[in-house]
Amino acid sequence: MTKRIVDAVPVGSTAWDSELKGFGCRRRKSGAAFYVLKYRAGDRQRWLTIGEHGKPWTPDAARKRAAELFFEIRAGGDPAAKKAERREGLTVSEFADRYDRDWIELYKKPSSASSDRYNLKNHVRPKLGRILITDLDGEDVRRLHRSLKAKPTLANRVVALVSHMCTKAEDWGVRERNTNPCREVKFYRETKRDRYLSTDEMHRLGQALDAADGKTASTYVVNAIRLLALTGARLGEVLDLQWRDVDFERKLLLLRDSKTGAKPVLLSDTEVALLLRLPRKEGNPYVFCGQRVGSRLVNIQKPWRAIRDAAGLDDVRLHDLRHSFASVAANQGASLPMIGALLGHKQVQTTARYAHLANDPTREVKDRTETVLNRFFGGETDHAS
Repeated sequence: MTKRIVDAVPVGSTAWDSELKGFGCRRRKSGAAFYVLKYRAGDRQRWLTIGEHGKPWTPDAARKRAAELFFEIRAGGDPAAKKAERREGLTVSEFADRYDRDWIELYKKPSSASSDRYNLKNHVRPKLGRILITDLDGEDVRRLHRSLKAKPTLANRVVALVSHMCTKAEDWGVRERNTNPCREVKFYRETKRDRYLSTDEMHRLGQALDAADGKTASTYVVNAIRLLALTGARLGEVLDLQWRDVDFERKLLLLRDSKTGAKPVLLSDTEVALLLRLPRKEGNPYVFCGQRVGSRLVNIQKPWRAIRDAAGLDDVRLHDLRHSFASVAANQGASLPMIGALLGHKQVQTTARYAHLANDPTREVKDRTETVLNRFFGGETDHAS
């Protein structure tokens, strides 16, 4: 079986391999060519479709797969019957339950798990939930992708999630190998967007945080946002923070689960005061406690949206506070390497570097940066600019 032979197969006909009996290629009325297997199981003749030519099957790959299937058949197996059983199996929504239980719950960070569950609930299940996971095809996924075209980054993330679900379906024997339908989807171009808060916007956001503290939002949520603004840390780094990671004596935080590896972060006097006034819950190791016993905050997007809207900043994301920190640092004379050090762009290997960083030149820039940001996010009622 060669590509030339496959290309020459007429509609409605089947070309058989000269070496591997029962392996062939059949062209359907649609014009698409599919590699097939014909064999006997007991007293019944079976037909099994291996996959479509070029998506992604080649003659050599299909022949190799056919040989593997014949080995299974000689051992008493019936791959066509097994495939039929799978086709009567799980819907996408039902498989999503297993994916959550056996993958998200076990291997994802809390912030990533929350994002995946949100996308499953709001995008994947409504559009694809009733389709059998074995029947899910490229057109189904493209339709989902197109429905989110107005938000290209979200559209790409949702398809990436579906793609990983299909990969796990293959790994767990629910789908045939090399059948991931998401390979056929072309991702939208994403444009990176940097949003920096002006002095007036920082003033308004600081006031909104003060107004919300302990009233419309928990003090843990409000102070987590303040610490994001004052340190330039990532959201997951702040929410994962435990009291064991706070060194008040040296005025340092150790972010153990940082995206770039464990890293220390310099603390200003304002940030130390912010942490000291946070109430500690017995038996809870986290700095920013969640509602469940022993848990941390998981998703603060809802209170954040209320706070930013109250400040008239409905286009500002939490991650923009990190950009704004870098902007203020640059305006205070920090070099690019120094800003990189403040943001943790360079991986720190061990906690043994605490003493070195406590005397690092970046502390001077950090202090100057904090002096500016403290007017807005220090938790004071006076936000004079």
